[in-house]
Order: sequence, then C-alpha cells, then structure tokens
Amino acid sequence: MSTPPVVVVMGVAGTGKTTIGPLVAAQLGVTYAEGDDFHPPANIAKMSAGTPLDDADRAPWLDAIGRWAHGRADRGGVVSCSALKRSYRDRLRAEAPGLVFLHLTGDRALIEDRMGHRQGHFMPTKLLDSQFATLQPLGPDESGVEVDVRGTPEEIAARAVAALRPPASAPAPEPAP
Repeated sequence: MSTPPVVVVMGVAGTGKTTIGPLVAAQLGVTYAEGDDFHPPANIAKMSAGTPLDDADRAPWLDAIGRWAHGRADRGGVVSCSALKRSYRDRLRAEAPGLVFLHLTGDRALIEDRMGHRQGHFMPTKLLDSQFATLQPLGPDESGVEVDVRGTPEEIAARAVAALRPPASAPAPEPAP
C-alpha cells in the first residue's frame, strides 16, 4: 500500500474547508490540521477587523503550513488553507513538493449563505468578494482535484476522497501455463 498524500483543502472562505478537511482525513486515515491555527495573532486581528491580508501577512502562515506538510510527507495528512493564488501554492510546494490540492468550489450565492450562518468565525462575509477576486484556480500542471460544495458534508467528502484516490490499476495478466 502506498503512502497517503498530504492534501491541502483549498478554496475561498465559506466553502467548508474546516468541515470537509477532517472528514476527508478520517476517510484517508491521516491527521488533519486546521490551517487557521497557523495564522499569527496579527493576521487574525486584521481579518477580524474586516481587512484582507496582503502577501506579506500570508508569507509566515504559508511557510508554517508548508513545514507541517513537509513533516507529514511519509505519513500523509490533510490541512486546510485557502491557497487562493498560484504563488501561494508554489510557496507551499517549495516546502512540501508532493502536495495534492483539493479545491472546494461553489456558487458565490451558496457560499455567502453558508458564511452568513456560521458561528464564531473571524472571517466576515464582506471579505468574500476579495476572496473570489484573488482566486486563481488550479492550473493543469498542478496536482489536485476540484470538488463542488453542493450537498451534505458527507457527500462532499465522499466525492473528494473518490477524486483523490488513484484509479485502480488493471490486474496483471496471468502468466501462460
């Protein structure tokens, strides 16, 4: 059996990274890490005040997530991280080259509705436009999959795990007698 991948669950705020990530990790049998926990306090204060982070703010956060992912390379793992720009994903891959991205995608209206109903999160709905403006979807040369966020968390996680698993290879032919 091969080593499970280290998966970054990415997407704009409100797509369910924190909900789907642990479900995917459980199904893959690996550890989950909440990407928001890697933010320095100054970043959380800035976002809580409704101010988007800039690239300088994100650098130490991305590096910390990358170090965590690198440390999981031989065991697999799942971590949530918006990873909205290609340059952010490149920075993560610089620390952990084998990363696989799970891009949670969805209709803006659905995501805004979900954000409006969640409790105790520091990211206000008013920052959603900046998230969509920043988003650069996975490129064809990036290792990863896109999964739509319609449905229950369990349905989304099941689709994600199915998309992340490599296709079963055909059995080797029996040798001739």
